[in-house]
Amino acid sequence: MNPWTGRRVLVTGAEGFIGSTLTRLLLAEGAHVKAFTHYKPYGGKGNLAGIDVPVITGDVRDAGLVLDAIAGCEVVFHLAALVGIPYSYQAPESYVATNVVGTHNVVAACQRRGVRLVHTSTSEVYGTARKVPIAETHPLQPQSPYSASKIGADMVALSYWHAYELPVSVVRPFNTYGPGQSARAVIPTILGQLHAGVRDIKLGSTAPTRDFTFVEDTARGFMAVGASDKAIGQVVNLGSGKEISMGALAGLLIDITGADAKVVFDESRRRPTRSEVDRLLADNTKAHDLTGWQPRVSLRDGLARTSEWVRTRRRADLSDLTYLV
Repeated sequence: MNPWTGRRVLVTGAEGFIGSTLTRLLLAEGAHVKAFTHYKPYGGKGNLAGIDVPVITGDVRDAGLVLDAIAGCEVVFHLAALVGIPYSYQAPESYVATNVVGTHNVVAACQRRGVRLVHTSTSEVYGTARKVPIAETHPLQPQSPYSASKIGADMVALSYWHAYELPVSVVRPFNTYGPGQSARAVIPTILGQLHAGVRDIKLGSTAPTRDFTFVEDTARGFMAVGASDKAIGQVVNLGSGKEISMGALAGLLIDITGADAKVVFDESRRRPTRSEVDRLLADNTKAHDLTGWQPRVSLRDGLARTSEWVRTRRRADLSDLTYLV
């Protein structure tokens, strides 16, 4: 039986990369979805363009609006957050306001409405791995203001499970990639350069490893957690269980695109020394044991699909520029 048919769902951060994919998959499974998106005076639906879904615009820092948006829902997927590690060094207070206070508004509204919550964390909360693969019991290490704000948000969400028995699950995605991702992320950034004919691909540290999961696999993981009673009160990793260094990733992208390019170290792109996360490798045993979830898309296949999306989008952008000229 499909657990999402007819379910009334709110997705915060629905116009984002993972949020829009999750919204699309929920709709495909028959859920009645409302999308909560950040208000922008210039309009635009972001990644929700072309998806037929009711949209509520606002800000999770507005507690009253959040409470109204959750009315009538059975499940809330909370993905709205201020993301990006580099900017968190410049504006840490804004990360606390959106990620910690905003999350409290969502959690408190779910408590008042009697709604189940799936809260989004990040693998960045683990910092540099002390032991790999990283299980949910790994110590939390706030190596950036961003990761610190997400640790705070996680603790707020879990406190409502312990104090009030609010049905909360915390999902910790590792590095998610795929079509629709911001060009600021490492994979679309490298692919954009390769498809533009750039021959020197500049990276910071090439040795750190990451665990990359295709976006549809990540979104299905959210849905699996949200449908599992065993996952209530639990923290669940969503990752492939495989790692690749940033240098090897760039090499694989060069191979997939067939580009004539090489990787070049760029000191200006290196993270601050004490903030660099050297290894991220998920232990996804718990996700499989509680929900049956496991990734379906291999890294090479997912990167090839992402490469084609970047290539097609770049061609469309160039076509628009030609027309404007």
